[in-house]
Amino acid sequence: MSNKTVKGITNIGQWVTWNPVQSTMEVGEGGTWLIENGQFSDYSPKSFSDPEFLDGQGQLLTPGLIDSHTHPAFAATRELEFEMRSQGKTYQEIAEAGGGIRNSVRKLREISESELANLVETRLSLMLRHGTTTAECKSGYGLSTEAEIKSLRAIRTASKKTHLQTFSTLLGAHEIPDEYRNERDTYIDLVINDMIPAVAEQNLAQYCDVFCEEGVYTAEETEKILLAARDHGMQLKFHADEFVSSGGAELAAKLGALSADHLMAISDAGISALAGSDTVATLLPGTTFFLGSNTWAPARKLLDAGVTVALATDFNPGSNMSLSMPFVMTLAVIYLHLTPLEALQAATLGAAKSMGIEKTTGSISPGYRADAVLWQSKNYKQLPYFYGSNQVYQIMVGGKPVL
Repeated sequence: MSNKTVKGITNIGQWVTWNPVQSTMEVGEGGTWLIENGQFSDYSPKSFSDPEFLDGQGQLLTPGLIDSHTHPAFAATRELEFEMRSQGKTYQEIAEAGGGIRNSVRKLREISESELANLVETRLSLMLRHGTTTAECKSGYGLSTEAEIKSLRAIRTASKKTHLQTFSTLLGAHEIPDEYRNERDTYIDLVINDMIPAVAEQNLAQYCDVFCEEGVYTAEETEKILLAARDHGMQLKFHADEFVSSGGAELAAKLGALSADHLMAISDAGISALAGSDTVATLLPGTTFFLGSNTWAPARKLLDAGVTVALATDFNPGSNMSLSMPFVMTLAVIYLHLTPLEALQAATLGAAKSMGIEKTTGSISPGYRADAVLWQSKNYKQLPYFYGSNQVYQIMVGGKPVL
């Protein structure tokens, strides 16, 4: 199949999608999903032999997966720290000794923008091969105006060379850089008065994120930074309550953030705050797994409270080097106690909502972007059931078969 827009996907086996009319996940069998102008337009129970249709070969069809929390703009891997954790060092201990995010910052500042763009392009292409058709991509390993802009420009350059739909996030408040360790207020002023305006002027980021966590940024500092970002037209995201309950979820709800991410240590008050808001709880079980932790985000409590849940990889060199959304779904079923259907919803429509694109992306219903994956699976329950192997059969982005 050439890389041209097709009229639809025909001869499907099972198909699963969010139904926006019924506000629920829908499971169907067979037929054809029709495509016009890069969007799904209708469903027909018939199958077609026209070569302008993509033949689904009786495979499972789902919306393209959406990875709504990734950090692909880094210069070097950190396998030494991975080894240190295997010997008993904690993530926090490694960070306090100069490792962690600050280690990545030093490496990123040393490479050129073109080198970084090539690395990001490779990582985005690997995401696509695992079924991700839309990704949110954060900066955060530059921690200077120049290096953060370099990161965001590299993401933009790389995205133009891949088929992924990407959205960018300024994460200049990911850590306090080495040169400001004793002048944190000065660095926060730099983020607010220099970095955010510069990024906004070049239209390099749709979102702004802050690592609101004990030992990183307080809730008060986070609010100050994010209010400045909102004044410059950016939508808000949070790293919240990853290691301790620091009020991140409550603040995310208060500010109307699109999402509060991590949440392994969220309090009951935090769950209640999210339940009373439109803020999505983005859960990152791959990070818990990779760090060797036994503290999993309380997905069932969040769902039972009425909070929308999303899943994402948190792909990054320190705390999760997996870019496979199907593996995240496996972890979500085993350790977060989601059903396979809930996991698929969280990896599509839930993730889309966490990015503010749920009206256009995350479903194979009429009017949505024609982003879809055919899987070598008989039914959706097999997606998280198989792990350690790639079940992708065919990927479509914007109505075009791309792999």
